[in-house]
Amino acid sequence: MVEALRGLGYSPATAIADIIDNSIAAGASEIDVAFVWNGTQSSISITDNGSGMDEPMLDSAMRLGERSPLEVRGKNDLGRFGLGLKTASFSQARRLTVASKRKGLISVLRWDLDVLRDDPAGNWSLLEGPAPGSEHLLTQLDPMDHGTVVLWEKMDRIVPPGSSDGDFLAAIDRIERHLAMIFHRFIEGRRLTIRINGTPVRPWDPFLRGRTDTWCSGAESFRAGKHEITIEGFVLPHRDRLPPKIYEEAAGPDGWTAQQGFYVYRNERLLVAGHWLGLGQGRSWTKEEPFRLARIRLDIPNSADEDWKIDVRKSTARPPLEVRGRLSLFAEDVRQRARRVFAFRGRSERGPGAAPVAPAWNATQLAGGLRYRVDRNHPAVAAVLDSAGPLRDDVVAMLRVIEETVPVQQIWLDTAEARETPRTGFQGVPPDEVKSVMQTVFSNLVNRKGLTEEQARRQLAATEPFDSWTSYVETLTLSSREADS
Repeated sequence: MVEALRGLGYSPATAIADIIDNSIAAGASEIDVAFVWNGTQSSISITDNGSGMDEPMLDSAMRLGERSPLEVRGKNDLGRFGLGLKTASFSQARRLTVASKRKGLISVLRWDLDVLRDDPAGNWSLLEGPAPGSEHLLTQLDPMDHGTVVLWEKMDRIVPPGSSDGDFLAAIDRIERHLAMIFHRFIEGRRLTIRINGTPVRPWDPFLRGRTDTWCSGAESFRAGKHEITIEGFVLPHRDRLPPKIYEEAAGPDGWTAQQGFYVYRNERLLVAGHWLGLGQGRSWTKEEPFRLARIRLDIPNSADEDWKIDVRKSTARPPLEVRGRLSLFAEDVRQRARRVFAFRGRSERGPGAAPVAPAWNATQLAGGLRYRVDRNHPAVAAVLDSAGPLRDDVVAMLRVIEETVPVQQIWLDTAEARETPRTGFQGVPPDEVKSVMQTVFSNLVNRKGLTEEQARRQLAATEPFDSWTSYVETLTLSSREADS
């Protein structure tokens, strides 16, 4: 049975997070995760300064399913099934040793799956004390008044034969990113410090709440059955508005597209990190590029576990039928806001009374489907057509060729594979080149269209892509040579 339980689907990161849940439930404020590389003899220990356990308490904690999931839990309890310590540990290691100190006394018990496997009588032998040679891995408790150490050895899943220290370091990096995400609210609130090999884990905020350009709906609470649910929507800033380092960090452990959706918290512990929860209008939403900036925080109490179908690994949640409609409507609004930010590269909303931005491209629904056309009234395009003379038909033909060969499929593939939108709007173009193009269009508006310089500047400020360069637009003026001509 224990060998079968190893296949529940934990990753090293989710398994360690499950152990930390127990530490938090025990009142711990400091948790140290120590990774020791020694080939196949490598080990991981998780030490907390929680209340600790005496011998009877430890004996109970080491037994599978020592508590029924139907029991009423404390409102801050992060457990549920009485399995986490054992199943999370067995999923990664064949030897689990737990040492706990309470009222000055240390108790040590261990499971060794190889001992269970090789016992001809099939006994469940819960062993006392550390394995010979492993005593030094439990000395963290010696100077402490109380606390617990969970020690993993024989880590066949984390350090399979042929693993290198590089593989081990890569696993540590993944675990650190995961813990920074799962427990970020505890760390941000200074209620918990997690250290990995002595270095504190920095919290990862999925919602960039510290930035003024992050859109936030504000928290909204409602009751679902006997439980109060809180929901809050966020639309993160477009890449163009984020410094490269912040953009990279905000992508999260799995990248921008993968991290969109609901973030479900249970007692402030993150259960689901970016998922649309099977919701949608008509069909279930999938993770798509236009909605990559949409993230929604959803808080549920631990008393709602059964209604939300929380699994043993605490990594999935399914909304009950009675709230699905409300959540879908809320999420649809956030998704559409995110789509607009994504499509218009995070441009600020224009003030009341401001002229709408004149686009360079128009999307038109024709009988044969959606078509993209260059706007012939765009100042830069209109200027060329007006002055083309006998070449006008050639220019129009060139525009039609461009319109009929927009590389839609290639753009989509490049966007999906590179996980970023192609550069437009003069992004990354040298300022002198931007100013040169602007000056040409500006001069045409004044000299050929008869606009005043002020009128020309206003029109450019409301025209793609110059509307994103208003500081340059304000400096435009005709040179004396252009004025004389």
